[in-house]
Amino acid sequence: MSVRPCSKVACGREAVATLTYDYADAMAVLGPLAGRREPHSYDLCVVHAERLSAPQGWNIVRHVTVGELQS
Repeated sequence: MSVRPCSKVACGREAVATLTYDYADAMAVLGPLAGRREPHSYDLCVVHAERLSAPQGWNIVRHVTVGELQS
């Protein structure tokens, strides 16, 4: 898999997570970097993934992989 940049404007960091929105359920879903770029999702670097916020009333679902868990 080739390296993809963060989707945020003027950010040149490597993407590590993929963000998708479910408008019907007012939910933002952040998970591991998708295997390929999708037109309706956003690839985010670690900094922007950690800073992610959603509009009031929305839920953020963060999927964490075993390798990301810290003791």
